[in-house]
Amino acid sequence: MMLRILVADDHFLIRKGLSQLLAESLHVVGIDEADDGTKALEMASANRYDVVILDVSMPGRDGLDLIRAIKDIDPLTHIIILSIQPEEQYAIRAFRLGASGCLNKAGDPAEIVEAVKTVVAGRRYLSQKAQELLLDEMAGSGTALPHESLSDREYQVLRMLSSGKTIGEVSEMLALSVKTVSTYRARILAKMGMENNAQLTHYAFKHGLVGD
Repeated sequence: MMLRILVADDHFLIRKGLSQLLAESLHVVGIDEADDGTKALEMASANRYDVVILDVSMPGRDGLDLIRAIKDIDPLTHIIILSIQPEEQYAIRAFRLGASGCLNKAGDPAEIVEAVKTVVAGRRYLSQKAQELLLDEMAGSGTALPHESLSDREYQVLRMLSSGKTIGEVSEMLALSVKTVSTYRARILAKMGMENNAQLTHYAFKHGLVGD
């Protein structure tokens, strides 16, 4: 099977390295690249991809935000989330949103090739850490952190505000009214027992929810 793949990552060397590795290891008809989330969505809208590899943290729209948007465009597209952040910060939420695989950038580069083969075959690819997390969630074990009580949209807004974006910028990027984003912010603060954006930002960096 000849694959068409999109690699979206704002780090030039990582993006180029992944593209070269995949081109050398798989049967590909083409590999396209995007250096931010907005461009990735535009390319996914204009082309049909078998696999899209998304960095969690990118300028514009981040990887988690793009999962549903890309699946809405083409439900058959397999999405693999890639991040330097610990899997516990994104894996479960990514799978709920529709991702087919989750990988940590600190892992063996050859793992991404295996992940692509696995998702194209119609199965999900989970690192050992992600498997443990999903099993823990199914068993109801572990102590939930405050951000885990947030809805997917609230979590998205939390990450955007914590990365320095204003309510107006979040409003524009998510195509929501300023009032709606402000309401999400208020809910986030209430659920997490915090009073301002500074506290949210401190929490987000402490727990690896932002930054790459």
